[in-house]
Amino acid sequence: MSISKKVPKTTNPDLQGQHQTGHESWHAFEIMAEFVDATERLKEITPAVSIFGSARTSVDHPYYKLTEEVARLLSDAGFSVISGGGPGIMEAANKGAFPGKSPSIGLNIELPHEQTRNPYQDVSQNFKHFFMRKVMFVKYASAYVVMPGGFGTLDEVMEAITLIQTGKTLKMPIILVCEAFWRGLLDWVKTTLVDEQMISVEDLDLIQVIDDPAQIVEAIFKHYETRGFKLSAEEEQVQLYL
Repeated sequence: MSISKKVPKTTNPDLQGQHQTGHESWHAFEIMAEFVDATERLKEITPAVSIFGSARTSVDHPYYKLTEEVARLLSDAGFSVISGGGPGIMEAANKGAFPGKSPSIGLNIELPHEQTRNPYQDVSQNFKHFFMRKVMFVKYASAYVVMPGGFGTLDEVMEAITLIQTGKTLKMPIILVCEAFWRGLLDWVKTTLVDEQMISVEDLDLIQVIDDPAQIVEAIFKHYETRGFKLSAEEEQVQLYL
């Protein structure tokens, strides 16, 4: 009969805590490096429009074709087009912008499934951290165009609305495309959220619904026609605290 001995997990709890603290500190430096790298690469792309939408949309779907058209018009109108850099609607956005006059930007991230980099990117920036990627979607956008999508798309558009609603970023167009797709959500927002006083009636003005590609571009220009796209010093300061 043999007797096995237990190996103690640690002989010094203080050393274990120091190791964990050191690991987290180096991770903080990694986050800083990712932020600096992305900022340096993306700071010249403005004005830009971030396009959100599903990674699961096939190339022959009407949503894909519509996204291509919207992105091409935006690019030719002078807007860099930012997408998540993956397949589906993200690919359609980059593909539409790629032959246009302005850069096609992909903010890529590795995921367990769905996310593979599409080939239609003039500027391709890779991220390890989801939250850092989301900051860059907002930091350089002059408008958001939101195509049909799932949980990720809902997360992105709700975060954009929240940042504007709370004054943590500047007011800018948030345009939902394909009214029939968004109708149920919008009805719930207009009734339940307003009726329960979770939001104010005025908050509804933060969202526009436009299906025509040319009108989307027109709405963005209309928003900026009196103030221009260049940020004032005060506005740049606001953007630092997203």
